[in-house]
Amino acid sequence: MEWLGHASISFTNCATPLTLTKKDGTSTDLLSVCEESTPPCRLNPLLFNGHVQTMWTAIKNDGPPIFYKRKLFENEDPAYHGSFAVDFVVPTPSNTEVDDTLPIRTTYFTEEAFEGIGSLDSRPMLVVLHGLSGGSYEIYLKHVLAPLVAAEGDRQWEACVVNSRGCAMHKITSSILYNARATWDCRQTVKWLRKKFPNRPLFGAGFSLGANILTNYIGEEGAACELKSAVVCSNPWNLDTGSLALQRTWLGREIYSKTMGSNMKKLIERHHDEASKNPALDFDKIRNVKYLHEFDREVQGPTWGYPTEGAYYRDASSTDSLFAIRIPLFAINAKDDPIAVDEALPYEEVKQTPYAVLCTTSLGGHLSWFEIGGHRWHARPAVNFLNKMAFEIDIDHVVDSAKELPSKDHLSHARFHPMNRKWMNE
Repeated sequence: MEWLGHASISFTNCATPLTLTKKDGTSTDLLSVCEESTPPCRLNPLLFNGHVQTMWTAIKNDGPPIFYKRKLFENEDPAYHGSFAVDFVVPTPSNTEVDDTLPIRTTYFTEEAFEGIGSLDSRPMLVVLHGLSGGSYEIYLKHVLAPLVAAEGDRQWEACVVNSRGCAMHKITSSILYNARATWDCRQTVKWLRKKFPNRPLFGAGFSLGANILTNYIGEEGAACELKSAVVCSNPWNLDTGSLALQRTWLGREIYSKTMGSNMKKLIERHHDEASKNPALDFDKIRNVKYLHEFDREVQGPTWGYPTEGAYYRDASSTDSLFAIRIPLFAINAKDDPIAVDEALPYEEVKQTPYAVLCTTSLGGHLSWFEIGGHRWHARPAVNFLNKMAFEIDIDHVVDSAKELPSKDHLSHARFHPMNRKWMNE
């Protein structure tokens, strides 16, 4: 039936998924919540495989009309100094302002308006991380945001998008951009939200590279994570495996890798004046780059001290972060994704943690999942999951199920520490 756009759906999970308690007192588990959140996957039959689905994202339209107010923050950690932009979803304004220096439907907060942003309400709030070189304007994330922020009454959500530095028409103020482990701006944003909105339960959503960053952040925070749960879509997971897969085929190399490499070259060129202050960067070499892995070799490696792009990919991958997460995580991937490839998905790792469920569809491409009419299917399970976690599950009393898992170590002095990464901020 796949030739009609009817994709098959599979779930990978731990044999003993995380036990959850509903607000009515009945018991359920993470797998059941994910399964109940996931409707049949019926995609546009004319977009019959992952390549066509993914390439269709080049056909741009506005998508759902989401309005934002932007606030620039300065990172408080001297190691990651510089500004970053957070776009807060706001109601449709009565008089539509336009700021040509910002993405569509985005304007800056006035100082007076931002001073009064704090609230003691208990609405759920979603923190969103976008994909490589994208931003808050991306259609794939607006399809998730739209039904949440448009809900009525007590089921209405608040939301914000943490833009990666230099993306979404943000002008960087230091030579520090971002990478696949760039959790610092997300971390500061979550801490700020926790203080400014003390009663709001916070949730996370990440897409593509943003999904990788979000998963790493959740793993780094462990049991102290301020997010109640999260959903990640089209996470590339194992970046080294994904990069090699892109280089293996003509389409992967000449279409996807070249396009992503070109986008990143344009991004760093836009910020040449600040980025060139980094003495480790050679812009002559960067301008000769063709593919994404070459960009990472010439930019991410020298910037963060990785000897090769492979060392960077292995260190920044989010697969092992699964072992450190302590909040419910719902991961959604398409098996025919030509970028976040099937061979890079963490099937075995998910089986070893009660905190994650991996949903895979046989069709869908990369951040695509186009249905007839243009709606994106991934938004349906993502929105359903977030609503269930916010309104049906007693998310404040989740038991640490990882403590109950039997240890596989037979040496008392030997332990695997998933977040002991090679790159350290010294």
